[in-house]
This record gives sequence, C-alpha cells and structure tokens, in this order.
Amino acid sequence: MKKVIIILNPTAGKMKSRGALFGIVSRFCEEGASVSVQTTLRAGHAIEIAESACGEYDLIVCAGGDGTLNEVITGTMRGRAPIEIGYIPCGSTNDFARTLGIPTTIARATENIIKSDAVEIDVGRFNDRYFSYIASFGAFSATSYSTPQGMKNAFGHMAYLMSAVQDISKIRPCRMKVFYGGESVEEDMIFGCVSNSTSVAGVVKLKKDLVDLTDGLFEVILARYPRNPAEVSRIIHGMTSSTFDDPLFMFFKTSAISFETDGDVPWSLDGEYQPSVPNVEIENVHRGMKLRK
Repeated sequence: MKKVIIILNPTAGKMKSRGALFGIVSRFCEEGASVSVQTTLRAGHAIEIAESACGEYDLIVCAGGDGTLNEVITGTMRGRAPIEIGYIPCGSTNDFARTLGIPTTIARATENIIKSDAVEIDVGRFNDRYFSYIASFGAFSATSYSTPQGMKNAFGHMAYLMSAVQDISKIRPCRMKVFYGGESVEEDMIFGCVSNSTSVAGVVKLKKDLVDLTDGLFEVILARYPRNPAEVSRIIHGMTSSTFDDPLFMFFKTSAISFETDGDVPWSLDGEYQPSVPNVEIENVHRGMKLRK
C-alpha cells in the first residue's frame, strides 16, 4: 500500500467526508503511504478517476455513498490493471456497507482498510456498466435516485422511506420478458431486482442466510403487478420481511439474466439512475473486485 488515491464525493450523505478528510489522509500517511485526493465534480467523474488510477496506484479509497462506489467499481473494471478498493461509507443509507459489515463511522472504516487484507467479492455487469449490489426497476427503484439530496442529508434513511410511500401511488405495470437458466417468463411486473445485498434503500430486505457475495450468484426478486390494494399490501409485506413464498413473487438465484421490454422502464444501479433500454443483459462477474473491509 505505497500509493493511495482517495476519491471523495463532497455532497454524499451528510457530507461528513469533508470534515474528516484530514484524519483519513493523516492515517494513511502514518502508515507510510503516498496519498493523493481527488473530489468528484459531476456525475460519472469517479469512473474517469478510478479508471486512470489503475496501474498508477496500489489502492483506491472511495469516500462517498453507494453511487460513488458504483462509479469507482465501474472505473476499476474498465481499467488496464487490477487494483484494490477501500470503502468509507458517507451516504444516507449505505446498503452495501451494511451487507458487508463495514463500519459507518469514518475513523473505524479507515482503520479497517489499513489493517485488513483484500477479499474478492462478486460484481454485477449491466450491459456495459457495473454495479456492486443492486440493479432494479419499477416501484421503489426510483426512490434512491429521485429523493432530493437535501432531503437525504436532513433525514437520512427516513427520507427513502418517505419517498417510497409516495412512490406507491405512482405504480405502473412494467411488461417484461425475462430469460434465465434456460427458463423464460413474460409478465406485467411492479418491481424487479437483481441483487447481492441484504438491504436495498432500507425498503427491500433479504435475510442474511440468503445472500453470499462470493458464490457467483445473484438473488432475483420479481413482483407481479397487483390488481387491488390487498395485493399491494402483500407485496410490501413480502419485500420488507424477506418473505417471497406468495404467488405474487418470483424468487430465485442465477449467475446471468436478461430482460426485454417495449416500454419505458428506467433502472437503478446501486441507487443511481440508468435510462431505459429495450434489452438488458446482467452477468455475475465472480470475485471480480478486491475490497478491503
């Protein structure tokens, strides 16, 4: 760990990273590392920084939210040389950090990066983009990227829950053809996610024994379009309690899955907006990322 670059999103979450930046840099310098810092200036900037860092640095430290980490992972997957990543979660919900057991206090997360060895975990490929823990569409998916940043900063996790409640009133069917493991299905759906996490925006929950970040498999949840308020209630209960035995759900594991649609169906990748495309191919890149945690 001779050369370290810190990629800092100064607007993430409660903006804690700016005040703690000196402490982060000091700890790595105390360990004998040469440290550079770059702040993100716009959407997609962390991708460019991370891609350029591959082959030039030994470690990238991402200080931001899950969206910033998504960009860092995309950049490193496109880079010309493998590189280790450390994550200091500064977002509003920090779903990925919660799944991995990464401390949400900056000082403790920094210490863990310094003292731990890198572990290899799975990464998702979404067409030509990558994601760390979730690709989703439909109800609740827009919550993560449409909730105003000021609201996230003020209310944290509660902001997502308030936006999710509002999202229910905007339910629209998503007509999808889904292909996986030699199977196919065509349905009107309210929600779908391909994930590697126990928590998604604090709304969808998966039991810990269902999720393994190193098994080369995604957990897939597809919710059929509800026809009445009672079915809406059943879907919300299933997603918040990790109970998917209701006929309104399809739940399975797979290493690859594809979607086809004729409609306008935007996606969310790690909480960041992804425009609608007619064909989506998602693949598990087994142990594709080296993460210090």
